[in-house]
Amino acid sequence: MSAASDQSTPAPGTAGASYAAAGVDIEAGDRAVELMKEWVKKTQRPEVLGGLGGFAGLFDASALKRYERPLLASATDGVGTKVDLARQLGVYDSIGHDLVAMVMDDIVVCGAEPLFMTDYICVGKVHPERVAAIVKGIAEGCVLAGCALVGGETAEHPGLLGPDDFDVAGAGTGVVEADRLLGADRIRKGDAVIAMASSGLHSNGYSLVRHVLFDRAGLSLDQHVEDFGRTLGEELLEPTKIYSLDCLALTRTTEVHAFSHVTGGGLAANLARVIPDTLHARVDRTTWTPAPVFDLVGTTGRVDRLELEKTLNMGVGMIAIVPEESADVALATLADRGVDAWVAGEITDREDHETGAELNGDYAA
Repeated sequence: MSAASDQSTPAPGTAGASYAAAGVDIEAGDRAVELMKEWVKKTQRPEVLGGLGGFAGLFDASALKRYERPLLASATDGVGTKVDLARQLGVYDSIGHDLVAMVMDDIVVCGAEPLFMTDYICVGKVHPERVAAIVKGIAEGCVLAGCALVGGETAEHPGLLGPDDFDVAGAGTGVVEADRLLGADRIRKGDAVIAMASSGLHSNGYSLVRHVLFDRAGLSLDQHVEDFGRTLGEELLEPTKIYSLDCLALTRTTEVHAFSHVTGGGLAANLARVIPDTLHARVDRTTWTPAPVFDLVGTTGRVDRLELEKTLNMGVGMIAIVPEESADVALATLADRGVDAWVAGEITDREDHETGAELNGDYAA
């Protein structure tokens, strides 16, 4: 039997199956790549080899020879259900900042310099301009973090996601000299806890926020909120602040013992992750006033304060722990970089009933 006669023949009037008919548009994906190239190019560092379109991103590791003992730090994360608000509002670039912040601000916690990042964008249907806008935001975030965007993947999942649905994730790598690694072993009794203000909700707790504001209160994204001076949607899509270069600047200007990135779990839980077993971080709520968006969520949903603090950052996006005598220099450095920061607490001995960190007092009015 010939090979040709072994092929099945479509019924008369029935077109053969194709990838496009199944919902995957390769040409649209190619156009998306062309549209994003200019943005990716803006993130390039001298160590990056090749361009967009290869099977793997290349980074010249010989640049690490200047380190005595380089330690590579890696992290991966996403943006969570905040992407659904971006979809509803048709605003796609801001969540790229969120993605970079969630990845690279985890990496900088150990004192590592961000080097490069890759992204993964999953869509129900490729809209080239939309995908390019997402990558534009990621690229802008990478510039703010000082890292290169060396590659990524756009996957089209028809049948699993709706035509307008999408999600984003990313992974990053950084490097730190072994003897400059930051963490719990450096922290001492008497150290100052310095808080850096968040830009808003950042990218955590949106399942609670959406449930409270939309499912229960029936608010709309386009309604103006006087306390915000803008619409609710604009407030909720405010990009996560990227602290990477600010944290690295601190390590160059003064002694730093540890950082803590305040993400899912809230301030106390994330701060406790870097506190040694014998010490305790006391944070004074009276040193700052959370932005109005936190009060809106708490009041509208009648959410207990402790529940809010376990879910949202409450106005603090990053913590630096420094020797008490370094606090003034640290605050001056951050002020010069336009970062709102203050001494929010101190490190003390841990009592038997205490955990790694706790918040005391009431927020300033």
